[in-house]
Amino acid sequence: MEVEILGKLTRVNCPPGQEEALHAAASELNQRLKQMTERTKVHNIEQLLTIAALNACYEVKALQKEMSDNEQLNQRIAHLNEALDKALGKNKE
Repeated sequence: MEVEILGKLTRVNCPPGQEEALHAAASELNQRLKQMTERTKVHNIEQLLTIAALNACYEVKALQKEMSDNEQLNQRIAHLNEALDKALGKNKE
């Protein structure tokens, strides 16, 4: 499959059935790089891609932390529900 990034076509392998997702990812990357070029006035593709990769890694880490925080919150809520059920005599032990 070919994707276009900053006016350049790149041929990439794509698992069957994932073409639409890859096309959407390429479109998102292309848009981000265009915005970054306008914002930073950097036109060196290697620098732009490095910055984009760092931003993507940062976003992934932030989402992982958020998911971990949400999981911890869900566990805390479950423990509180158990404690409430026990206090209200709803525990079936």
